[in-house]
Amino acid sequence: MEVRKVSEKEVDFYDFEGLLEKAYGELPENVRHHDSRFEVPAAVVTIAGSRTIIENFVDVAEAMNRDPNHLLKFILREVGTAGALEGRRAILQGRFTPYLIGNKMKRYLKEYVICPVCGSPDTKIIKRGRFHFLKCEACGAETPIQHL
Repeated sequence: MEVRKVSEKEVDFYDFEGLLEKAYGELPENVRHHDSRFEVPAAVVTIAGSRTIIENFVDVAEAMNRDPNHLLKFILREVGTAGALEGRRAILQGRFTPYLIGNKMKRYLKEYVICPVCGSPDTKIIKRGRFHFLKCEACGAETPIQHL
């Protein structure tokens, strides 16, 4: 049996720090410089007569990086009512508590924004054929989602 002397350079090939730096270098630019924590503003909900108004609806949708119409369609389906966008706010037929609206927005975040693989909010919805996927910009995962 022959014993071969291994140089230090060959051993460092599997150096954890080196592999970590290499992986970090291969991340997309928008993910690499993600310094801030993902925060969505709380919905400002007012009830006027038999209508519920979400005052900052478009701001919430923009913070999630989603189309306001997609978010509105989800909420209307979840609460089982009619509604529409009016300027930067959403008007729903019926009286709904701020707690209920907040819970529906959290559910939307979980199903249509946050990557189930890595937990990153840097995702987008893509359509391939008849199917819709949540594509993560951070890890590259594609998760099938229900179409609204």
